[in-house]
Amino acid sequence: MTWYFFNEWNKLLHMDEFEINLKLTERPTDNQIKKLRSYFKDVPLSEILSGLKFASNRWVAKDAGTLKVGRKSILQKEIHSVTVEQAQWRLKNWKMMIANYRRRGYSYPTISRIKKSLLLISKKKSKS
Repeated sequence: MTWYFFNEWNKLLHMDEFEINLKLTERPTDNQIKKLRSYFKDVPLSEILSGLKFASNRWVAKDAGTLKVGRKSILQKEIHSVTVEQAQWRLKNWKMMIANYRRRGYSYPTISRIKKSLLLISKKKSKS
């Protein structure tokens, strides 16, 4: 089944109106069509495309079973199999580790949580 959505925000700019023909795998509800029209009316096309690219990449990762979101999974990934010695080394070279984490796009609060976890791991040796 084919559904039509109109790029109405161009009409507000006194430009031509464009029609987009989409083939969907399921029939959208009236509410979903209303939301899509609203998005195409209010959001610039470049932002819509950026959002669709993000959604597509997320869907591919979810479908492949590799989607890991949120800070808990980031923390687990960073401290998963860190030994006491590795934790101590990372803490001694913390400025370099911060630069590496920032390059990967981690926020400062997430980096702080990683450091807190590394401190706990490094203290395990002193308790033994």
